[in-house]
Amino acid sequence: MTFEKAEEMALDALLHLTRDPELTGRFLALSGIGPESIRSAAAEPGFLAGVLEFFMTDEPLLLAYCENSRVRPTMIAAARYALAGDPDA
Repeated sequence: MTFEKAEEMALDALLHLTRDPELTGRFLALSGIGPESIRSAAAEPGFLAGVLEFFMTDEPLLLAYCENSRVRPTMIAAARYALAGDPDA
């Protein structure tokens, strides 16, 4: 997975997330940023990795997104890794 492909996938996931006000509120509460900061935060690989982690911690959300986007769940994990690296390293 290239960095560019991972970034594209994370931005698509973020767009998906922002279409649902309840999910957006939950994500913002967990991330600690305000809605006015999403656009600038989206330019940061760490933030985008966090978007993908948010999906990975909610299996029904992850599976629904993957089905809708025609992406395998393992690709979400690969994209997160490409953006943030191995958190255990």
